[in-house]
Amino acid sequence: MEEHISYITLLVNRLLAPLALQLLHALRVQPANYDAPIPEYVVMSFLVLVIGTVLALLVRSRLSVDRPGTFQQMAEGLLTNRLGFGIRDVLRVNAGHHADSFIAFTGSISIFVLLANLLGVIPAFSSPTGGSLPIVPLGCALLTFLYFNWQGLRHHGPFGYLKTFAGPVWWLSWLIAPVEMISAAARLLSLTVRLWANIFASDLIYMIFLGLLLQPFTWAAEKSFLLAIPFGILAALIPLLFVALHIFVSIIQSYVFTVLPSIYIGMAAADEH
Repeated sequence: MEEHISYITLLVNRLLAPLALQLLHALRVQPANYDAPIPEYVVMSFLVLVIGTVLALLVRSRLSVDRPGTFQQMAEGLLTNRLGFGIRDVLRVNAGHHADSFIAFTGSISIFVLLANLLGVIPAFSSPTGGSLPIVPLGCALLTFLYFNWQGLRHHGPFGYLKTFAGPVWWLSWLIAPVEMISAAARLLSLTVRLWANIFASDLIYMIFLGLLLQPFTWAAEKSFLLAIPFGILAALIPLLFVALHIFVSIIQSYVFTVLPSIYIGMAAADEH
């Protein structure tokens, strides 16, 4: 599938393409597109990092105990809330007594995924988590995979962590261990496909219905100006429903990317399996 290239990505490539090509050639990497060696997902991912950093600095500059502002309340709601959907809430349920020590990593991944998913709602931007290639979801899943295995090694030690895959019955360990290892490795694929497929499908459905709605509007505009008005209103309002759907899917997938890493960390660092 051909990758969509936004005007922002074209501008970045116009400014930085020579430098990017020199770097890629030094690394002996052949770019897929010499005219745009910096892919769409790289530009959008970097933009998400910039937006997240600016928002974090904005919240930090306005922290107040007595009079918390709107941004502070939203940030605190992401961390903990009455519904129990916050990052800290989810970790405490799934990751045990040391849950607070995992907030920095899990929160960073969760908020990055949320902002990356929502970026596609803004015109002229696209979601790096839902492009034609699942590279960004794979990167997030790979970081999560390495992190929860590192926590397991750190908590149990190399030999002790390997023993957790053997199960409680020692004489069945030869059967259980390979299954558990395959199951742990499959989490990498599960996290990647779950995030990418949902965001990609949401974007694709929006584009399909937008195209279907523009055709009747074009036909009506050719017939009569008055006839084009209701078709134009319809073509403007119905996509808003799909924008709302995309926002909903974005939030749900961010929540899933909080719950599943929390569960995996809890399983890896648990004292008993």
